[in-house]
Amino acid sequence: MKAGSKKVRYRRVLLKLSGEALMGEGGYGIDSATVDYMAREIKAVHDLGVQVAVVIGGGNIFRGVEGPAKGMERATADYMGMLATVINALALQSALERHGVPTRVQSAIEMRELAEPYIRRRAVRHLEKGRVVIFAAGTGNPYFTTDTAASLRAMEIGAETILKATKVDGVYSADPLKDPRAKKYSRISYLEVLKKGLHVMDSTAISLCMDNALPIVVFNVRKKGNIKRVIEGKKIGTLVGAED
Repeated sequence: MKAGSKKVRYRRVLLKLSGEALMGEGGYGIDSATVDYMAREIKAVHDLGVQVAVVIGGGNIFRGVEGPAKGMERATADYMGMLATVINALALQSALERHGVPTRVQSAIEMRELAEPYIRRRAVRHLEKGRVVIFAAGTGNPYFTTDTAASLRAMEIGAETILKATKVDGVYSADPLKDPRAKKYSRISYLEVLKKGLHVMDSTAISLCMDNALPIVVFNVRKKGNIKRVIEGKKIGTLVGAED
């Protein structure tokens, strides 16, 4: 699909959503109104002719890193977390298709009755045909987060940037919800993120992006229209990239 008449800065992107982004104001699970909101935000970008892939976390259902603290084997806990991402992916797919957006779910763990197996060339072909592709089950391996999966998939499909959706307006020097003196960065380098220990994405994901010069835009997804604004090149959030 070719980009529409409006100018867009990015023509193929990977959107990274946390599982928590789907639970709304609740403390657990999936909020149908919030999933519908996310679907409408993605549709607005899709309608511009932009090719959109999505990686979604599973923290609203189960977080693999919490398993070992409860006496569970880490690998088993991580696989459970991967299954949670499949549930979220199916929920988002259903919402997108209700809004008329053709969508495919590809899973790194094979489950043919629910999703396609992840095949890079097939994913790229889906994007070229105007379908949103949701990558589920992380990388299919324990000990790797969905942040790392997002970086990996973005590079594999040739995305121009990762859109990291958060609940704050960008990258700050400290948690702005706890520290009113926290400074917001309009732009920051990969190395600064790593050196300062800023919680943008995990260090493996940041390193992958740095090694492959893949920029990350961190923005507040709760503000309606922000995904579209980023795509159109407006000054939204924080750009993580190479040093000037």
